[in-house]
Amino acid sequence: MAKRSRRQSGFYDTIEYIGPRPQKPKRRKPFGGWVILLVSLGIAYGFGRRFASTALAGQLGTTSATIESTCEKLASSPAFGERLAAAAIAQTRTPVEYDETFYPIAYPNGDVPANKGRSEDVVIRGYRALGLDLQQLVHEDMEKSFREYPQLFKASGPDANVDHRRTANLQRFFERHGETLTTSNKDLGQYQAGDLVIWTSPERVTQDNVETRIGIVVPSPDGSAKPWVVHNNGSGPVWENRLIDRQILGHYRFSR
Repeated sequence: MAKRSRRQSGFYDTIEYIGPRPQKPKRRKPFGGWVILLVSLGIAYGFGRRFASTALAGQLGTTSATIESTCEKLASSPAFGERLAAAAIAQTRTPVEYDETFYPIAYPNGDVPANKGRSEDVVIRGYRALGLDLQQLVHEDMEKSFREYPQLFKASGPDANVDHRRTANLQRFFERHGETLTTSNKDLGQYQAGDLVIWTSPERVTQDNVETRIGIVVPSPDGSAKPWVVHNNGSGPVWENRLIDRQILGHYRFSR
């Protein structure tokens, strides 16, 4: 509303405005939500590209033909470790769903469904292909010396269904009956085909509250001296260049 006021000498010739105070137009922010979205997408793309490149590099050379030729060569070797490596690499042919479910299984030579498994099952199945049943070996040793093993889940005695499928028990068994070797990641020449390696594992926490995973050392697909591993990292048995990607907690050699 406007109001005219009067001076003694006459009328005002200006208008006094009475009403809401005019607002200055707001300045637009230089960085809107769409800019933030574009930046986020760029970061995600860069990270994804790097991750994909790393994964591809880890698997590079592990074709079906390479798997077959490497298995054929190692399986005929007189060295137990190389035959174990062949049995490990052979497992990468078949998809396996990562599964930590408890299964009641037969004894001895019991196994979970062939299309399921976890890191320990790669080792168990590798040794079983060579005639050694870790289910029976671990169970018999735990029956004799149960207190020498980690007391997992407050168990009161051995359980042939699952004891051999726990990395902590396998580690103790290999310490007791195999060779315990150094865990340095500087001298890769100390790692031979068929060696067992236990790493820290950020992917999962095991029953003893220590993040661990176990795998088998194998040759690289290109025939170089650099050792690779076969392990189940959550996506089934894979043949990868990841021996020293994580902290090595244990390094063992076991044969009979």
